[in-house]
Amino acid sequence: MNRTVVIVVAVLAGLGLITLLFVGWGISLYNRIVTADEGVKSAWSQVENQYQRRFDLIPNLVETVKGFANQEREVLQTVTEARARVGQLTVTPGILNDPNAFANFQQAQDGLSSALSRLLAVAENYPTLRSNENFLTLQSQLEGTENRISVERRRFNETVQSYNTMIRRFPASFVSSMTGFAEKAYFVATAGAEQPPKVTF
Repeated sequence: MNRTVVIVVAVLAGLGLITLLFVGWGISLYNRIVTADEGVKSAWSQVENQYQRRFDLIPNLVETVKGFANQEREVLQTVTEARARVGQLTVTPGILNDPNAFANFQQAQDGLSSALSRLLAVAENYPTLRSNENFLTLQSQLEGTENRISVERRRFNETVQSYNTMIRRFPASFVSSMTGFAEKAYFVATAGAEQPPKVTF
């Protein structure tokens, strides 16, 4: 009788240990997925930060160029309208989980980038403007911002790749599907982005 009790206790202890190890492993894996998810959110906030910097600089650039290039109202209006479209977007943390909202956000940002490229190309046609210190400073700030946006988008895509890879691999895919973690969208180049903007004078 005592021997049977000892065997039952040993089996139960072994099962309890296996259960504890399994639960510990599941918690550890879940925490790694949460850390990766937070990494994606952090990378996204850096992208947003650089977009906001650009958004704030645009009115200054437009006003500086307006003073020199009144005949280029169409280009200035395009920039202003593109900035307004970006400003109308409501960006929430949930955008990362909604591919359509993410695509709309990216499309608006790409439109603004395209309009700014045309504006800077038009501004280069005005020697007085090119030598204006305010314009040169703003142009430098915008170029720096575009570079920062590019860097942050690349970092974001790398972070998303790590996260998406993690949640799709077995056994993490089992834990992620049970806990509601879904794949995140990547930034992708706009169709025709490899072509420089066309500017006619």
